[in-house]
Amino acid sequence: MPSRSQTEKKKLHDFCMKIPKVELHAHLNGSISTDTLQKLSARKSSSDEKASDLAKLAKWKKLTENREQRSLEDCFEIFPLVHKLVDDAEAVAIATRDVIQEFAADNVKYLELRSSPKENPSTGLTRRTYIETVLKEIKQSNYESNGILTRFLLSIDRKVPLPVMGEVVKLAEEFHTSSEGLLVGLDLSGDPFTTNVSDIIPLLSRAKNAGLKLALHLAETDDRSAESLMLLQVPPDRIGHGTFIHPAAGGTDEMEELVNRLKIPIECCLTSNLISRTVKSYSEHHFKYWLNKNHPVVLCTDDKGVFSTNLSEEYRIAAETYNLQNDDLWRISNESINYIFADDATKTSLRDEWQICR
Repeated sequence: MPSRSQTEKKKLHDFCMKIPKVELHAHLNGSISTDTLQKLSARKSSSDEKASDLAKLAKWKKLTENREQRSLEDCFEIFPLVHKLVDDAEAVAIATRDVIQEFAADNVKYLELRSSPKENPSTGLTRRTYIETVLKEIKQSNYESNGILTRFLLSIDRKVPLPVMGEVVKLAEEFHTSSEGLLVGLDLSGDPFTTNVSDIIPLLSRAKNAGLKLALHLAETDDRSAESLMLLQVPPDRIGHGTFIHPAAGGTDEMEELVNRLKIPIECCLTSNLISRTVKSYSEHHFKYWLNKNHPVVLCTDDKGVFSTNLSEEYRIAAETYNLQNDDLWRISNESINYIFADDATKTSLRDEWQICR
């Protein structure tokens, strides 16, 4: 395909920034920017601890200035620091507030944040207070009407013990009822090699029966077809990544047939998958495969802080890689509204807003 001129690239960049967008796959802790991490580090009382954290952040900031120089190992090094800094209710509040504001600045009009509720006995943080803090910040943001509407999904981390997963589901059911529609679903994520998925499925089915929507990470690697098929049979309301579903990508005919028949939307995270090495290049990403089949797909960031991206950048990459025109990008964004975990009134309101912005 012909390359775009610098003028065309500038116009594309501006258009991607301008169009309203929907973000449906954003992990809270992975979306925290370097600026917010520096703010959180400054709260620490130990000067030695601050110096160590700031050195790590300085290295990370330098790496993110050149996206091509970052390795997967570099990205994973930042996660322990994030978890260390977000260890009390105030830190959770700061992180949530900043992440929402940054998505709003990128002209994201509807955001679904997801996070595994953390606890830290030394700071008094419990899973319940973690959830309450995130919901409080979301409610305040929505009330302030700053151009973005936010909802929350609790994440089941596959590395935690099964009883903890059960506690997370119980909390999700409780807050789904009491949060005035702010907590809308469950996410299943984490290392797929840590837990037998057959042990988790009863919890997912229970949550679904309680009215919670399910966004499940599955088919993230090319050797998990059996468990991915089990998860597809729950079934999920959306698929996280789904990199290895269709046979040409290492999946199976049975998986693809099920996804096609149920029209399960797929959350596609281009930069995340490239840096995580689950795809070799943008051009080989499965997003284009499903887009060509007119299957529901949503462009997402995954961990915008860790992978140093934003949703406008993901749209730009998609346009340049797959030769998409402005009308294509607008349609992808507009159709993403169909797949949000919100009521029909919210979807109608968002569609009206998209038409005004067209």
